[in-house]
Amino acid sequence: MKNKILLIVLLAVSAVSAGCNTVAGAGKDIEKGGESIQKAAD
Repeated sequence: MKNKILLIVLLAVSAVSAGCNTVAGAGKDIEKGGESIQKAAD
């Protein structure tokens, strides 16, 4: 029983970690796109 709970917790933590990395990467991409637009406007 404890092994199943531990497995579920580990899977949940890994899924959340992967999601955070994806969102952070998307934010960096959007930021770079915005910087490019600003440079083009100058």
